Amino acid sequence: MSGLDWGVLVGTIAFIVLYGVWKTRKAQHMSGYLRADNTERWWMMGLSIMATQASAITFLSTPGQAFDDGMRFIQFYFGLPLAMVVLSITAIPIYYRLKVFTAYEYLESRFNLKTRSLAAFLFLLQRGLSTGITIYAPAIILSTILGWNLTATILFIGVVVTFYTVVGGTKAVSQTQRLQMAVMLGGMLAAAVVVVRLLPDGVGFSEAMTVAGTSGKLNLVDLSFNPDDRYNLWSGLIGGFFLALSYFGTDQSQVGRYLGGETIAQSRLGLLMNGLVKVPMQFLILLVGVLVFVFYQFYQPPLYFNQQQASSVTTSEGAPAWQNLEAQSQRIFQEKKEATLALVQAHRENNQAGEEQASQRIRQAEEKRKEVRQQAQALVKTHNQGTDLKDTDYVFLTFVTQQLPKGLVGLLLAVVLCAAMGSTASAFNSLASTTVVDVYKRTVNTKASDEHYVRASRWFTVGWGGVSIFFALFASQLENLIQAVNILGSLFYGTILGIFIAAFYFQKLKGNAVFWAAVGTQVIIFLLYEYTTIAYLWYNLIGTLLVVGIGFLLRPFLREQA
Repeated sequence: MSGLDWGVLVGTIAFIVLYGVWKTRKAQHMSGYLRADNTERWWMMGLSIMATQASAITFLSTPGQAFDDGMRFIQFYFGLPLAMVVLSITAIPIYYRLKVFTAYEYLESRFNLKTRSLAAFLFLLQRGLSTGITIYAPAIILSTILGWNLTATILFIGVVVTFYTVVGGTKAVSQTQRLQMAVMLGGMLAAAVVVVRLLPDGVGFSEAMTVAGTSGKLNLVDLSFNPDDRYNLWSGLIGGFFLALSYFGTDQSQVGRYLGGETIAQSRLGLLMNGLVKVPMQFLILLVGVLVFVFYQFYQPPLYFNQQQASSVTTSEGAPAWQNLEAQSQRIFQEKKEATLALVQAHRENNQAGEEQASQRIRQAEEKRKEVRQQAQALVKTHNQGTDLKDTDYVFLTFVTQQLPKGLVGLLLAVVLCAAMGSTASAFNSLASTTVVDVYKRTVNTKASDEHYVRASRWFTVGWGGVSIFFALFASQLENLIQAVNILGSLFYGTILGIFIAAFYFQKLKGNAVFWAAVGTQVIIFLLYEYTTIAYLWYNLIGTLLVVGIGFLLRPFLREQA
């Protein structure tokens, strides 16, 4: 990287961290540390909620997802706006009326202590593991592409975020996240503009969309119903709706963002802002991935984007086979480039027959390219201990570091690190608050002072930071990282949401029935994941229905104990 890029990167990160610490240096009591003294305005909460969800994986893996699979991942978010409306009507008034610090406090008043503890435990387990991934994901990719030391990168992200979260608590997270969101959105908009400007003369946005559509990348909506397909309209509307209900309504990393609102109305507006803006934001990020795909139709892409893994092949006995694949890839690229230019020319001349002919040539070349890529991936696996990390997670940063002008590279790297810091800070804050409020204060030390619990929150933040950094240091490489996080969430969110749905809407269900229904449901979800091919988004619906259904089945037998 150039000196200018380093200046932009370091300056952006340093300003955000120091600003957040300075603005929140006086948080000394529980209400201020965990609920920001209920001073948050709706737009601050909306930005904070979006920044919490938009981890570095969003900006690294989502463009690669679009590069490889097109825009259909956008369907994952179709159920989100409706979920925001439901939560604004139901969950927010209950949380505010009870003046809770965490979502799980409500469950004890509605059911019993063990049901509250179970929900808190499932959250801590899921969020603790996924936070390790949110640190590991940007660290492994940044270290691979930029040559940074992996351990040092993980420690930098984890330690910096732990520092300002410990100092300022929830308010520090919110203050830093609004600046982080500005950097993230501005950086992605700049990337989209620059990609289009880098396309060859005569190829503008309209022509780029024609090329993308011909290559099957503008597949925004799939109406087919297939429970084994991860991304279609129905999995997004139904599975995505229940996932969003659980994530934004029961996950303390999100609930903690809007519990700090000035009023119920402010918190509702913050959630609704998220529902309105999140889908367009994800559309923009996916569109950047599609535009990068179009760019590589005119300029030779790497055979394999993870150059570190590819180099292990080129320096081994597999080098001749790799060189042969690269030669094939270059020939196929030339064929595809000629066909793509012909498509653009035919589109400009409104020559439908020419467009169809060029499109057919492009599809034939694409099939050849996929075959060569599969062979390359098999070679990489053979020489990298069987790792199955998809190299599409490296597409966007490869493009950024190799193609973008000086200064913008630093800005885009700041986008990645800001996203990592924003989501990680929320996770640390929510893990600490849940541990203190639902475990330590409730069952370990019930009569300490307010200042003691603030100190405990800070120490638990440090502890969870250490756990997440440890997990990140030893995390093995996964499949597409954006999917890995969503799969991990879906394994637990359905059960947690089922507990809350039973609490909100089924007054006849009592604590013991819901507790044992939740335990059984969690076991069933694990078995479904291990032994079936059901797409993970459906686990959220299945888990919710199972908790309620099993709860009613158990109710007659456990009624006298509830």
